Amino acid sequence: MAKQKLPKPQNPLILRFHRLMDAFAKSDDERDFYLDTVEGFIVFADLDRNLEELEALEKQLNTSAERFRLLPKMTFYETKKFMEGFVNEKIYDIDVKEKLLDIIGSKEARENFLEFIYDHLAELEKWQQYYHERSRIRIIEWLRNEEICFAFEEDLDVTRNVLEKVKHHFFDRKVPKDIQNARDAIVAKSKTYYSNEALNPRPKRGRPPKQAAKVELEPQYAIDIYKTVPPAVRLFLFNPDFKSTSATFSAKFDTEAQLIASLRGTSRVKVDSKLEALSQRLESLRHLSDRLKAAPGLGIEKEEKMIQAVSGRSKEGGKITGIAKEFLTKKKGKQPKDKEELQEMMQKKRKAGVKQVTQIKRGKKKED
Repeated sequence: MAKQKLPKPQNPLILRFHRLMDAFAKSDDERDFYLDTVEGFIVFADLDRNLEELEALEKQLNTSAERFRLLPKMTFYETKKFMEGFVNEKIYDIDVKEKLLDIIGSKEARENFLEFIYDHLAELEKWQQYYHERSRIRIIEWLRNEEICFAFEEDLDVTRNVLEKVKHHFFDRKVPKDIQNARDAIVAKSKTYYSNEALNPRPKRGRPPKQAAKVELEPQYAIDIYKTVPPAVRLFLFNPDFKSTSATFSAKFDTEAQLIASLRGTSRVKVDSKLEALSQRLESLRHLSDRLKAAPGLGIEKEEKMIQAVSGRSKEGGKITGIAKEFLTKKKGKQPKDKEELQEMMQKKRKAGVKQVTQIKRGKKKED
């Protein structure tokens, strides 16, 4: 089969760093990822596809072996190095450090490490920043070894509309001035990845800037435009949209949301069983309160009337007697229905006066 003659790119590959970071983390013995060196798209050999599609993909990859580069696998020792580097460089609490080192040395270290980190929010932000920085160095180092001229889309100071034009005219020699200016900026940025500082970033000198409120914004990417994707490869394109919760260190879960959902089923939830029981009791109390309010004689309007009566703000003359009869539980027997009947009963009690009590007579003592 004759090799397909491909057009020559007119500027460095425009790669998305977060996609590469995610692909590097998931690349293992069961999952293969390939980077296209012509247009920069990523291919994921998904084994869930049917056999016919996988055979067509394998045939295309073998035919265009010079075009596709297999991403390196993340070995056990490399993942361990990631975790140990974070613990030694970023963890200052002795107890936390000892606990994490014990986890790293045990089985399923990768997932247990993440579970512990997500249980300690003070360390989570430091881990995400460390993982991002170390992954960036690792990816740049691999791209340099493959001698690929590239620029990360996240690093480009080019507007979205212009960048889409650059992608559209990726193989065109003659382009408008705005596209040529963008190309020059991309070429200048691509050279920075081959400097010594790209692999050994140094902290900035001088007084640190004043701390400001951290505002996280989702990056605005230009749309993907690929013109030379082989038909057998189109079904295997790896082009997820990046979100702040998309990249994880986990080998089992694709997103941070899936990882957090898995942590809810662990034993750490059992520790909060008392809190869950208290929450259920509060909910039952709210339900009971709603039922009492809905019961006759205990409505909100009557409660307001009682409050107004007690505070002297009742519109019915400010007297409590008439309103109290509406709320207080009636005793057994006949009760006064109106004011006259109540006054008559009070007069009878006054006439009765003090109740006479018969004196107890004591027996005489027998004479001796």
